[in-house]
Amino acid sequence: MLGAIVVIAENGAIGKNGQLLCHLPADLKHFKSVTMGYPIIMGRKTFESLPKGALPGRLNVVVTRNADFTAPGVVVCHSVEEALAATEDAPKRYIIGGAQLYAATIGLVDELHLTQLHATFPDADTFFPAIVRDEWMVVAREAHDADERNPYDYTFVTLRRKY
Repeated sequence: MLGAIVVIAENGAIGKNGQLLCHLPADLKHFKSVTMGYPIIMGRKTFESLPKGALPGRLNVVVTRNADFTAPGVVVCHSVEEALAATEDAPKRYIIGGAQLYAATIGLVDELHLTQLHATFPDADTFFPAIVRDEWMVVAREAHDADERNPYDYTFVTLRRKY
């Protein structure tokens, strides 16, 4: 199973200046619970945005065209195909960003884990690829109101591709 996990605003935005749109502790907890124990596949810029480097408890796979790139605690691959082959024995694996990697793999993904931010970010510069809603079915939905730690209303939505 190939999944993708992303925080997405109502306008399709996922980032600005190489960073997430906002700090949402509930999403970080959700991300960890979904991906723990499974390989995570990310682009180099996404990896470099992680404040402490490789995420523990998961095989971290970084896709980059830079032949000289190395980082502690990661497997470096130079194509999506190489990254998928390196993780093919795992029962689940997750694409975690960024936009180029989401765009390159959206047609291969079986399951989407969306944290839908109920806000728009007009100054965002990075967007999730368009998905055809008719190709997906909602298998889980959990709405949450903003609180003292999470500044926006948000909904965790899991979509599974119809085959």
